[in-house]
Amino acid sequence: MAIDVAALRLQFPSLADGTAFFDGPAGTQTPRPVADAIAGTLTAPLSNRGKVSPSELNAENAVTGFRAAYGDFLGVPAEGVVHGRSATQLTYDFSRHLAKNWREGDEIVVSRLDHDANVRPWVQAAERAGMTVRWLDIDPETTELDLDSLVLTEKTRLVAVTAASNVLGTKPPIRRIADLAHDAGALVFVDGVHYAAHDLVDVPALGADFFVCSPYKFLGPHCGVLGASPSLLETVEPDKLMPSPDTVPERFEFGTLPYEILAGATAAVDFLAAIDPGAGESRRERLTNSLNSLHDHEITLRAKLEKGLGDAVTVHCKAADRTPTLLMSLGGREREAQRHLADRKIVAPAGSFYAYEVFAALKLEDPALRVGLAPYTSVEDVDRLLDGLSAFG
Repeated sequence: MAIDVAALRLQFPSLADGTAFFDGPAGTQTPRPVADAIAGTLTAPLSNRGKVSPSELNAENAVTGFRAAYGDFLGVPAEGVVHGRSATQLTYDFSRHLAKNWREGDEIVVSRLDHDANVRPWVQAAERAGMTVRWLDIDPETTELDLDSLVLTEKTRLVAVTAASNVLGTKPPIRRIADLAHDAGALVFVDGVHYAAHDLVDVPALGADFFVCSPYKFLGPHCGVLGASPSLLETVEPDKLMPSPDTVPERFEFGTLPYEILAGATAAVDFLAAIDPGAGESRRERLTNSLNSLHDHEITLRAKLEKGLGDAVTVHCKAADRTPTLLMSLGGREREAQRHLADRKIVAPAGSFYAYEVFAALKLEDPALRVGLAPYTSVEDVDRLLDGLSAFG
């Protein structure tokens, strides 16, 4: 079913001034129900979690509602959902947790396709432990991962890889990589921050042991979420305060949780599920229907955008399977183009976007212009962007 984009856009107050936002990969705009959920939680009676007073119950319900929502969103049990301040923070936390059992001579694999948040925490943890770091390289001709460069041995402890590049959009064959890693006895940590904004997530189907995402990339507030099997989380022992809970997933969440942020993140999942729910009875079914329709909408707009780009623009995204995200060079005039578009109320940022290894591997000049599509992107937005780039010359 086609998305009613005009009706959807009315839910986003920030779109009212006519700005066209193509910076979704850095963070999407916020729909009113998400903002209302945050404000409503803060202004209702609220205290630390408990089951006696209304204020305690409000906090408890914010937490349990969040876990249930992201269990549905990720396809994992609610007890396998961990909140964090950001995906970067969660990755650093789990690199330290897991590294407790790593020894000198062990190995890890990281990918040159990844955002640095899924590279540096693992490299630094490996260096501290005296481990060998192996690299999964990019094929510059296809901008896909070169699986021939994947080296796994009986010493491999973990493979860290993205489900979708935040600059190229490339979606690697995660299940294939995970199966190879598991055959070698290694764990798989998947950065799904960019992927989760554009595709239905099914953590078990992907073969991920740990999967992180960021709700602010898909209409929610700024925070991070990790999904995993509760039984796997039971085997991970973090450093923690003596009186704090030792249960999963609470043992990984340090200090009092931001209940208003949890409520907003839950509202984002419910908002997505209601965009095109079809006949789905469960929230997971409604999410499946909505995200499949959103995927079709975004891919259609990506095709229109790619077809309309002129010869003055070099697009670096070549993978057959990728998100609606384009990384472009304009002959060294990327910052100038960003300002030119901003003057026309079109937001398309220039930079390297923490994709340090991607830029180095492909020998790309920093900055490049990144254009990302979101659920609220309209045909008119794409036309304005193409007109703006054409006028820039």
